[in-house]
Parts: sequence; structure tokens; C-alpha cells
Amino acid sequence: MEGKEEDVNVGANKFPERQPIGTAAQTESKDYKEPPPAPFFEPGELKSWSFYRAGIAEFIATFLFLYVTVLTVMGVKRAPNMCASVGIQGIAWAFGGMIFALVYCTAGISGGHINPAVTFGLFLARKLSLTRAVFYIVMQCLGAICGAGVVKGFQPGLYQTNGGGANVVAHGYTKGSGLGAEIVGTFVLVYTVFSATDAKRSARDSHVPILAPLPIGFAVFLVHLATIPITGTGINPARSLGAAIIYNKDHAWDDHWIFWVGPFIGAALAALYHQIVIRAIPFKSKA
Repeated sequence: MEGKEEDVNVGANKFPERQPIGTAAQTESKDYKEPPPAPFFEPGELKSWSFYRAGIAEFIATFLFLYVTVLTVMGVKRAPNMCASVGIQGIAWAFGGMIFALVYCTAGISGGHINPAVTFGLFLARKLSLTRAVFYIVMQCLGAICGAGVVKGFQPGLYQTNGGGANVVAHGYTKGSGLGAEIVGTFVLVYTVFSATDAKRSARDSHVPILAPLPIGFAVFLVHLATIPITGTGINPARSLGAAIIYNKDHAWDDHWIFWVGPFIGAALAALYHQIVIRAIPFKSKA
């Protein structure tokens, strides 16, 4: 049958792929066609207003993300105890809730990345060009710096004495533990992004309304609950860079590489897992 996906023929495993049980056990949309991969370099984008509009949207979204989340962290830090503030749960909700709101607002303009690791993962999956990926990452980092800068402008003394929201590996944990937490945390986030925005899944499960920003924001919330005690939770190099630059203390830079290397490794693993295992794109063939 034309267009039918064939499973990988490894050893005796030559059985056709079966439909999953449950709400997804529906016939796949016959109208769905795999979109072509984005070009590696697309100079024509540089002449398009939509290209720059998307970059501005990423800048503003990351600015607002840092503004609200770092202010929340500062509110918790300045409280006499956790019970007198929103605590770790409140910080996690601030990060997850802002991602939910901002992805919802910007998804139709830029895709709602708000995170260089997400952009990197989507680039590896050929969902966007290198031109756009680099532009997004630059705008995200600038937005994060400005967002953290505004928070410091509101309360410079408290900002410096309370750590500025900068990510560091907590006492009692090794750098390896911090790196591992960032890798796994970013994998959870980027894997959720791929699953929530999969066009094939949307076509197949069109009978099930899915609001993509919701699972993405919830994934951010859960990862923060798990890893705030370890690294303060980066999983977003722009967020870590913005806070580190504005706080600008030596100990904030000592572990900073972890908050770039970890998220980028996690994003790459999520992209590979989604493309190779979940979608089996390298193994698709037409009969």
C-alpha cells in the first residue's frame, strides 16, 4: 500500500506496526503527509518581516519569563522561611505557568520556543533552519538578560544578597549530579515539546483536542519540583545566562557550563529519541 509505514526489520521482528490501544486506536489520517525537512541555511528568511517578528516575539517572551520567575525566586529567598512564601512549589508553578502562558501567546508567531535548548532540539530534527535557530537563541539570551536586569533594578540590594536567581549546583551535590539533572530535565521538556507539537499525532488524534502549551508548561513545573534542590533548575541556557550576567558573582560562573552542556545534550537526546524511536523516520519506506 502506498504511503504505508513499515517497521524496522530486525531479526525475527518483521510484524507490521499495530495501532495502540485506547483513544489513539483510530485510523491514521490519510491526508497527512510528512513535511519536508527545513533547509540547513535559508538566506531568504533574512528579507522577511515574519522572520524578525518571530525573533522579537522570542525576545519579549523570554524577557517576561525571566521577569516573573526571577521575581518569584527573590520573593521566596527574602521570606524568613518557606512557609511564609510560596516555597519551592510556588517557584515551580511560576516557571511552568509562565511557559504555558507564553507558549500559548507566541506559538503562532515563532513557535514559542523561549529556550535555546528547545530551539537546538528542533533544529536537529530539521524543524527550522540554522539561520532561524541562531537568531532565536540570540534573541532569547538578550531577552533573558533584560528580564533579569529589570528585576535587579527593582531591588538591587536584595537581588545581590539573595543570589539573583542564578543557577548553581547546590552543596552536597557533585558537578556530575548537576549535569545529569540538567540532561534528564531537559530531555523531559524537549520530549514533551516534540510530542505535544507532532503534526502527525494531531492529524491522527484530531478527535482529541490537545492544547500543546499545557503539557509543555506542566513538564516544566514537574522538572522544577524535582531539580530545584539540585541546581535550582536551569533546563534553559538563556534563563541561566541572563541571571548569571546580571548577578555576576564568581560562584555563579563556576558551574555555568553545566547549564549549557546539560540542556543541549538533553535536547539532542530527545530529538534523536523522537525522530528515531517514536517516529522511526530513518526507517520509513514506500512500498
